[in-house]
Amino acid sequence: MKTGRILLLIFTCYLTSCGPSTKIEKTWADPSFTKGSVNFHKVLVIAQMPDESTRRIAEDKMVAQIKTATAVQSYTYLQPSDTVRGVVDDKLKKDSFDGLVVMRLSNVDKSTSYVPGTTYGGWYGRYGYYGGYGSSGYYQEDKTYYVETSFYSLEQNKLLWSATTSSLNPSKLDKTMDGVISTLKEELVRQGLVKP
Repeated sequence: MKTGRILLLIFTCYLTSCGPSTKIEKTWADPSFTKGSVNFHKVLVIAQMPDESTRRIAEDKMVAQIKTATAVQSYTYLQPSDTVRGVVDDKLKKDSFDGLVVMRLSNVDKSTSYVPGTTYGGWYGRYGYYGGYGSSGYYQEDKTYYVETSFYSLEQNKLLWSATTSSLNPSKLDKTMDGVISTLKEELVRQGLVKP
């Protein structure tokens, strides 16, 4: 019975340490942004990421989650020549965009943590410790990725809501982006800004 509990604890710790954990670090909302106060019809999604493939994956995943409006990836809409803000604003207005979602990798923190060793089996007898096996402790480098996501109203020309998420030791980009978007959605629902 005791061995079963130890194995369950080890397995739980293994799953926790291997999977990326994404959480909200901070949020901000404009006082006028309340549930039902803004109904976007057409939204442009921009992911400012370190490389093109990450940008496309992030934009695709965010667009797939927006169900109440027409959402468009920036990589399918904006051209390399679209660098002047006023020109881009006019283009968005002309094409009836009223919302903008911007995701950006804002920071990557590195830290070191100690993982203690483990011992399994063995027993103490009259003459000391016998049997058992295990592993020694070690240091590991942890990386925390911070993604800032902001919602803008193009009609009102202002920021409505912003949040920063942190993901610890992400292993796969797809799962990490799913975690970021799911965490953002949960927070928006919790704040009563979107429907579940």
